[in-house]
Amino acid sequence: QVQLVESGGGLVQPGGSLRLSCAASGRVFSINAMGWYRQAPGKQRELVATITSGGSTNYADSVKGRFTISRDNAKNTVYLQMNSLKPEDTAVYYCKAATRWDYWGQGTQVTVSS
Repeated sequence: QVQLVESGGGLVQPGGSLRLSCAASGRVFSINAMGWYRQAPGKQRELVATITSGGSTNYADSVKGRFTISRDNAKNTVYLQMNSLKPEDTAVYYCKAATRWDYWGQGTQVTVSS
């Protein structure tokens, strides 16, 4: 079992920045990759960014150049630095850990609005 706890969401103005954190606990040694996904009202959950245990990253086209995913292995924590935020980035952001199964966090709300 892997437990994930997200934090760092909130309300920010367009053009602003936020950093999300996802702390993993439990069988963290079994995690192959971690990622951030988001779901806006009335839309399907979509991939935002992923990072493998080796440090390889992947981003959705809509966030390339604005968002950066990183990990601190000593803290078993993954971060999502979000810059130049747009209203269309408004969503609930979820952290996922990929092992033999997928584990999800509870989600954190990000609202970009003036």
